[in-house]
Amino acid sequence: MKISPNTPCLCNSKKKYKHCCKIYHNGAKAKTAEILMRSRFVAFALNLSKYIIKTTHTLNKDYTSNISSWTKDIELFTLNTKFNNLKIIKVINGEKESYITFIAFLEQNDEDISFCEKSRFLKENNEWLYVDGIFIEEGK
Repeated sequence: MKISPNTPCLCNSKKKYKHCCKIYHNGAKAKTAEILMRSRFVAFALNLSKYIIKTTHTLNKDYTSNISSWTKDIELFTLNTKFNNLKIIKVINGEKESYITFIAFLEQNDEDISFCEKSRFLKENNEWLYVDGIFIEEGK
């Protein structure tokens, strides 16, 4: 998927992409875990595997030094998935560890594969990184 810089950002921030997630996709560091979470959602939607890899903590179960294989896995997922919407449910900000609960509205093969997740982020070397998440029932 490609979007124009003047298109509303897919992260649901109500800002244009060029003033929102594009900044982080181009190399700026996310100031908060929520910003990182939003920019990662949009990176998946836009098939920006390099950004997903760059913003994933080494403690993540999918982390691997085999970048080629990891890139193919991300691309297989992103190219076969429609990223319809993102809804942030709850944000717990910490200085070094934060949690974001969200719903990702997704489709594959015309089937709803949406999920609710509580994600954990760690800040290392002044940079937020996605560590892991647990699927939860909506509203918990």
